[in-house]
Amino acid sequence: MIDQSEKISALIITYNEIGYIEKCIDSIEFADEIIVVDSYSTDGTYEYLNSHPKVRVIQHEFENYTAQKSFALKQASNDWVLFLDADEVVTDQLRNEIKCKAKKDSEHCAYWFYRKFMFKNSRLRFSGWQTDKNYRLFRKSKAQFCKEKIVHETLIVKGTSGILKQKLMHFCYKNYEDYKFKMLRYGRLKAKEAHQKNKKFNYLLLVFKPFWKFFNHYIIRLGILDGKKGLPSAI
Repeated sequence: MIDQSEKISALIITYNEIGYIEKCIDSIEFADEIIVVDSYSTDGTYEYLNSHPKVRVIQHEFENYTAQKSFALKQASNDWVLFLDADEVVTDQLRNEIKCKAKKDSEHCAYWFYRKFMFKNSRLRFSGWQTDKNYRLFRKSKAQFCKEKIVHETLIVKGTSGILKQKLMHFCYKNYEDYKFKMLRYGRLKAKEAHQKNKKFNYLLLVFKPFWKFFNHYIIRLGILDGKKGLPSAI
């Protein structure tokens, strides 16, 4: 039987991810190339990546998530791309499934991944994240990031998509300070995104949306069953 497997480019964007990035890199060493775009980390992330024999690290100024990921995508040498966050880890079972899908005759050109969420090494089972899924494996020639979405970046796929059975491990936040930093960055970029769309400020939404998000994630979607560690996802 002829092997239909194709080479895979693993891509990651980083900023101050030491303590996370090591596990991520270890889990994707099966990829044919690993490219990391770093936005000038100050915690040793760049030095670690630069010394890793399998990693090509490029420093590039951060504008927003979509721009950074689009830049990283252009660096990939191969058509099949595995695009991860620095705090995500590929399990052995997921690695095998990825390798089975990244083939010339694959039935789809992009694949959704479900994720297992971890907060400070404890599993988050609820808060709405039990149904969360993202594109992580796709053909570079069949996909691009939507330029209008600069925070929760959106992949536009030309072709059909599938869903992998095995889940990706996602280590959300090191601690509450890390959570606070990321939420502030997201908030600033969301404000910029709204400004670019000429959205008018609404005091009612300012009050109602946070309340609804908390009630929806922590009560309706059972975040309360995760206890204290489920609170960050609901705020």
